[in-house]
Amino acid sequence: MDEPTPARTPVQVTPASGQSRPLLLRPRIIAVVLALVTGALVAVQLAGLFSANQGVAAEQGPSTTVSRAATEYPPEDRAEPLSLSGTGLSGEAIDIAEWRGDVVVINVWGSWCGPCREEAPVLAATSTAYADEGVRFLGVNVRDNPPAAIAFEETYAITYPSIDDSDGKALLSLAEHLPGAGVPVTLVLDRDGRPAARVLGAVEESTLTALLDAVLSEQTAGQS
Repeated sequence: MDEPTPARTPVQVTPASGQSRPLLLRPRIIAVVLALVTGALVAVQLAGLFSANQGVAAEQGPSTTVSRAATEYPPEDRAEPLSLSGTGLSGEAIDIAEWRGDVVVINVWGSWCGPCREEAPVLAATSTAYADEGVRFLGVNVRDNPPAAIAFEETYAITYPSIDDSDGKALLSLAEHLPGAGVPVTLVLDRDGRPAARVLGAVEESTLTALLDAVLSEQTAGQS
């Protein structure tokens, strides 16, 4: 005859410290991980844009190179109109979509950048010379702070606006057109807002004026 089995006393397990609310902590952990991943992706993209030692990626189409640093894009092979907006160094709202019909020069720069100081007098003088020719200039100030950037503009008598791109959003919107390029970089947009030319490094006056004259001589897409 089997002996009766004694009743077992239930064992109560006490959760370890810090593990009492795993389900409540899980959403917070996921949110933190997503934020870190997003930040890392943005940092990687910006690092790629600022890496001057990388080779320039494939162009947007067949091109005519006018110098080692400058490239022109034929009208039939140009990309779609560029979208770029942001807040200026003085706090004003800027959106180049409002400038359609004008040729636009976009210069990516920083007050800490040696070649930017070299080209600043050229940009200042050319922006003034072409002010009545239907040409607008816009700077994109990167990895900088407004006081230093404004002081730079005052030093070189730069009167056209610049987007304060301390958050990197404007630069990311230009990433397709600035592959592997360091600072400075200059883009020339045609009257339809399409990239017509790009200059890597400090732009020379003769190069910039030649590019502007070529684009100004073109008709807009809607004209015969």
